[in-house]
Amino acid sequence: MVDLVYHAVVIGVGATILFDLWAQFLRLFGMPKPNWGPPGRWFAHLLRGRVTHEDIGKAEPVANEVALGWLFHYLVGILFAGILLAIWGIEWARNPTFVPALIVGLATVGCGWFILQPGMGLGIAASKRPNANQIRLLNIVGHTVFAIGLYGTALLIR
Repeated sequence: MVDLVYHAVVIGVGATILFDLWAQFLRLFGMPKPNWGPPGRWFAHLLRGRVTHEDIGKAEPVANEVALGWLFHYLVGILFAGILLAIWGIEWARNPTFVPALIVGLATVGCGWFILQPGMGLGIAASKRPNANQIRLLNIVGHTVFAIGLYGTALLIR
């Protein structure tokens, strides 16, 4: 069990770091930097039992919501690495292949589209946003980068 937790933490953090580096790279092309405050606010309200909001920006602010958003972001990365290892086994971390990482990476898109975005008031798959298709494309590409991070980190620590 300790081996599973260790690998989930290291692989999840590594994959999330690559995801964040990707977001910084996109800034070179005029994309805004990620704002983890709204997800932090949503997560804090979720812990209090509130799942959905009309507009997370109008929800009651939470102390340290940006830091909470970053923490939540990394915990989710660790969780998904743990799910990958739970499904494919700890042996996957010793001999990683890309397809399981890609499956998990794309599953994370679904969680954003069907849990986080509607919960924050953005609609399913950001359908309430005027640039929904751009957001969807960036979600798919970014979470594919996360998948590459899962695979790459596992390769580095095997």
